[in-house]
Amino acid sequence: MSAHYLGIDVGSGSVRAGVFDGYGRCLAQAAHPISQFRPEANFVEQSSDEIWDACVAAVRDSIEAAGIPADSVRAIGFDATCSLVALGADGRPVSVSPTDDDTQNIVMWMDHRATAEAAEITATGHDALRYIGGQVSPELELPKLLWLARNRPDQYERAAIYLDLADYMVARAVGELGGEATPGKSTCTQVCKWLYLAHEGRWPTDLLNRLGLESLLDKPRMAGPIREPGAPAGRLAPDVAEAFGLSGEITVATGLIDAHAGALGMLGDDPEASLAVIAGTSTCHIAFSREPCFVPGVWGPYWGAVLPDGWINEGGQSAVGALIDHVIRDSAAYADLMAEAKAQGVSHFDVLNARLDAMEAERGAATLTRDVHVLDYHHGNRSPLADASLTGIVTGLTLDTGIDDLAVRYLATLQAVSYGTRHIVEALNANGHQVTRLRLCGGILKNERWLAEMADATDLPIELPTEPETVLLGSAMLAVAACGDQPDLRSAAAAMSGTDRVIEPRGERRVFHDAKYRVYRTMHAHQMAYREIMGGGR
Repeated sequence: MSAHYLGIDVGSGSVRAGVFDGYGRCLAQAAHPISQFRPEANFVEQSSDEIWDACVAAVRDSIEAAGIPADSVRAIGFDATCSLVALGADGRPVSVSPTDDDTQNIVMWMDHRATAEAAEITATGHDALRYIGGQVSPELELPKLLWLARNRPDQYERAAIYLDLADYMVARAVGELGGEATPGKSTCTQVCKWLYLAHEGRWPTDLLNRLGLESLLDKPRMAGPIREPGAPAGRLAPDVAEAFGLSGEITVATGLIDAHAGALGMLGDDPEASLAVIAGTSTCHIAFSREPCFVPGVWGPYWGAVLPDGWINEGGQSAVGALIDHVIRDSAAYADLMAEAKAQGVSHFDVLNARLDAMEAERGAATLTRDVHVLDYHHGNRSPLADASLTGIVTGLTLDTGIDDLAVRYLATLQAVSYGTRHIVEALNANGHQVTRLRLCGGILKNERWLAEMADATDLPIELPTEPETVLLGSAMLAVAACGDQPDLRSAAAAMSGTDRVIEPRGERRVFHDAKYRVYRTMHAHQMAYREIMGGGR
């Protein structure tokens, strides 16, 4: 009987499960939506119970769709967004919300309530910050915990267990919640989001003491074993196996943050020369190296966060797919666009891309956005500027309200988010990396226009994976390594991933994009000048 592996991905808006074989082929997948709660500005919350129920449904649906025997699944891997889960000693949810609703027990990664706390931790200048690019983002867990401790001490003290979402999924799968066992955790989550110094095997306890968070190290809040991604975390608990519709002894792998699972799914056999770009609601950029590279404003270097024998640096853009959607929905032409897409039976992106093709054929490609520029900092800049307070800028607006006008602003936004990646690549290569190509996954794979703009804007070739569901594939690779069907994650990555095609940058557009990139960088400088002018009048 053939062996199969489950990859489970908890994203921002859904839980997906995929069934894979040992060659990295996805036989079937299923998804179930999950909610986001926004009780106040900059607050974004979720429910761990709702996420788990969606996981159960997605697993059952994927197994049924794949048509495989229930006892052919040998192992399961999990990935999830880097969101903070609060639980009581019994493993039940504890509220992190101003609503006091215990079902809302997750502070999502995109929640920015802890911006001031992030700045305060940054201001300590602690040596541990060297390993997160010198800047603390409100998307990390310590600022969120510090916010809870100060603003909701009742909730902070009620919670006996704090976990990253990927670790929560693993702990629940193996039955480590609400009992005597202390939940295990992944090196990935702890070094990337909790300031654990994996290369030294220790916590920065003096920093925790300085912040008044020393109690976090008490069991079971942050204690427990920290395991390499892909290491076996235990066996699937019998009640969970029954809920999933599975049978037999099934290994559960130590998990990954979702973007890191996507990077693993794209590694191939030469990770150090590539930049993995995981493009979705936000975009994550993961660069691998054998030696630590200290890149200002870019998280890391993190030891063992994906592969147990190397370092990564992690850049990112806080709003990419979310920004593109916002620009489209914010237009007066949105209703007409959606009506046209419905009439044609295609995606609204297809309509916009077709309009752009027609305008370029008539007027020339370089003319469309020559005077329309976007600075994509609508949700701050995660890297390399590491400034969550930055905001977006659009220049070149007119009174036009038609679909063609929207198409041009959409194109300028695609270019802007591509320049954000270019800025990150420049920072990486100036500080020890040698990125010569991009490997992309996520929603960008469905948009040929975006892919072309990314290649042109960065002047780098883009390799597209054979298996487009690389995040799910990365989780399946964890499973394969955990049960011993591949000796390690590098072997699993080499055996289960491949390149489908390569998109080369168009040399004739380089001068145009070089000029627009200079405008892009200048817009940030102008924003800082505006702040100084307005601040001078206070």
